[in-house]
Formats: sequence, C-alpha cells, structure tokens
Amino acid sequence: MDIKDYLSISGLPGLYKIKASRPNGIIASNLETGASSFVSSRKHQFSPLESIGIYKNDGDTEALKSVLEAMLAQKDNVPTTPKKLSNTELLDYLESVMPDFDRDMVKPRDIKKLISWFHILDRHGDFEAVETPPNETDSPKKDSQE
Repeated sequence: MDIKDYLSISGLPGLYKIKASRPNGIIASNLETGASSFVSSRKHQFSPLESIGIYKNDGDTEALKSVLEAMLAQKDNVPTTPKKLSNTELLDYLESVMPDFDRDMVKPRDIKKLISWFHILDRHGDFEAVETPPNETDSPKKDSQE
C-alpha cells in the first residue's frame, strides 16, 4: 500500500491525490469524485497521509500506514457507518486494531475519520494484499543474479 501521494485538506471532506504543485497551492484530485481543482495554501492546510500517526500509550506514534494495514487484515470487522457508532464502540474498535493506542489523545472523531479514510481508499482500489516480506528461497536467487 502506497499512501505517499494522498492527503487530507483542512475544510474539505474526503481524501485527495496531488496532481501538481503551484507556488500558492496545489492542484488536487478528489479520490471519490475524480474532480481536480486548485486548492490555495493560504486558505487550507495539507496533511500528507504518510506524515499522520496515531498516538500510542508510550508517547510515541504509530504510522497511519501501519494502522490501515492492520485494519485491512481485519477488514470484515471494519464498521461501515462510523457516524452511527457510540464513542465507546469507536474506541473499542480501534483497540481491536491497535491495542496500545492512547485513549486520552485519540478522540472518537479521529477514529471516525480513520474509518472513513479506510473506506475511501478501499473503494478507490488502493488496498492490495498487505505487503509481506519475501520468503527465504527468493533471496538467494536475487543475490546470485547480481
């Protein structure tokens, strides 16, 4: 899963993909509608998904990509409509995916957004199989060809 070109834009719903950069903003494409538009950096903040993390109990953060991969591994358990879940249900869901998240720092609205992003990326087809390390039999073949 590669999320480096995706971002969240303050004040705009959904996720976006960077198409081009301008000195005063970016041209971004909405993942759900496919529509491209100019977004001013004076009016909006851009948060690349690869820079977003979920707070953990030890004071560190877990990369969003890792959390999305854990959600993908439990895809059948991902709520389809997070807005209808209670705060307790949202917190319990994230705990099933990421047991060491910080319940004081991560708010239910953050979990709703996380679930929403998961579904957008899933509908867009950005989830392939979770990356697995190559098995040991492949490594010697690659080394011997170099």
